[in-house]
Amino acid sequence: MKRSAFLKSTVLLSTCTLGTTLLAKGVRRKTTALPNPTDLEPKIIRNEEGKKVNVIGDEMTFKLTGKDTNNQFTLIEEHNEPGVMIPLHVHTNEDEIFKVLEGELELTVGGNTTVLKAGDLAFGPRNVPHSWKVIGTTKARVILSVFPSGIEHMFEDLGQLPPGPPDLEKVGAICGKYGVSFV
Repeated sequence: MKRSAFLKSTVLLSTCTLGTTLLAKGVRRKTTALPNPTDLEPKIIRNEEGKKVNVIGDEMTFKLTGKDTNNQFTLIEEHNEPGVMIPLHVHTNEDEIFKVLEGELELTVGGNTTVLKAGDLAFGPRNVPHSWKVIGTTKARVILSVFPSGIEHMFEDLGQLPPGPPDLEKVGAICGKYGVSFV
């Protein structure tokens, strides 16, 4: 028997034996319940569909929200003109993935700045400062995936602010309520 096959079978046997022993002693492993697949409804979202929200100049379309995903994640499409940006900030509750579909996005995450082009993506973990800005001469279309969901509520609240220059005190208060702060 090859060494790798031996190690795999030994680990599997040990794990099964340990699990059986613990169950016999009444010890239960803590598990995180995953949503029952039958609790989620399949959805088809067409290109032009979704809830549109202008978040202080950031044009968003909510494609999937926590309501659709049993609070597992939120999926947002952003379609913004050059110059639109979000300053350096930190999320304490969620991780984000930025996937550029069109245009260019200058992204800073964890102190590193790079330019993302169509097909590129970046991961922004919670508690790591990040910012972004649409650069170049064309609009950028970006898919923002957020894990877990919930941030869409902050974006809805920000979208209710009156048009014009933002009241930074109100913006900070709304963001703070959702565990987001500006650096």
